[in-house]
Amino acid sequence: MQGQQQQAYDRGITIFSPDGRLYQVEYAREAVKRGTPSVGVRTEEGVVLAVDKRSRSELMEPDSIEKLHKVADHVGIASAGHVADARRLIDFARRRAQVEELRYEEPVGVEVLTKAVTDNIQQYTQMGGVRPFGAALLIGGVSDGEPHLFETDPSGTPNEWKAVAIGADRSDIQDYLEEHWTAELTLDEGIELALGALSHIRDEPLSAGELALAAIETETEAYRRLAEAEIADHLEAVAEEE
Repeated sequence: MQGQQQQAYDRGITIFSPDGRLYQVEYAREAVKRGTPSVGVRTEEGVVLAVDKRSRSELMEPDSIEKLHKVADHVGIASAGHVADARRLIDFARRRAQVEELRYEEPVGVEVLTKAVTDNIQQYTQMGGVRPFGAALLIGGVSDGEPHLFETDPSGTPNEWKAVAIGADRSDIQDYLEEHWTAELTLDEGIELALGALSHIRDEPLSAGELALAAIETETEAYRRLAEAEIADHLEAVAEEE
């Protein structure tokens, strides 16, 4: 009988278990943990987003793995978990950013955009016939000269961070970030902290082709994707420090 009750709570997204849990949301969080990691770092000079985009096969084109996206001129998103679910959320974020800019004739605030995305995610935790999004996002950008870094999860909860990781090995990466992050970091040091955190969990050295990295600078408020050669230079700096 107890097993049958457990199965009922398991299947019903709109049904709380007796101890107040939504199992489908928890399973969606487990899906995020199965994805390759993404890291965000906030500094006074801007926000860094770095993603591990390792492929399952040497025959797969690395550029076809999309985990890092430009949403607006001043906002970028990195994802972990189900890529298709993340793509739907990123499309929503892009449309919302465009609508807000057309309506108010100014770029959407990073916090405003994040809460719009998480409101959309939360709707999928309380409607029958749907399932939660099996993806987490890092939303980084600059609003009114202030850098911001937010994390979203499948429950629809937004949290602002100074440095954060999502995806596989989150705990180990987060420990590394907590040990090495300081308020005095420059943007280049933030980039190298993100790369160091990703390399910390790998047995073999990272290569630039396995990574994607973007920065939104506080001064320009512009999203910029780093070229593979730039990432390689930063990886060399990280290796020298180690």
